[in-house]
Amino acid sequence: MERSGASLKDRIEELEKQEIVRALRECNWVMARAAKQLGITERMIGYKIRKYGIRVKEVRWVVDNVQQREGKQ
Repeated sequence: MERSGASLKDRIEELEKQEIVRALRECNWVMARAAKQLGITERMIGYKIRKYGIRVKEVRWVVDNVQQREGKQ
């Protein structure tokens, strides 16, 4: 996440996106549980998922590829 030249706002948004994805994965993509874990409302997590364009298939594909590269599968 260390990107020189990225604004504070950009870095905060990237961190927020990563935390939302982490919570969703830990909660088996159940938004209500992920929202509770993050301490936000279901409405807010829905908004953030749309804002950041988070999609289950894309996240799983990225995670699977990273794990394969690291020899974890």
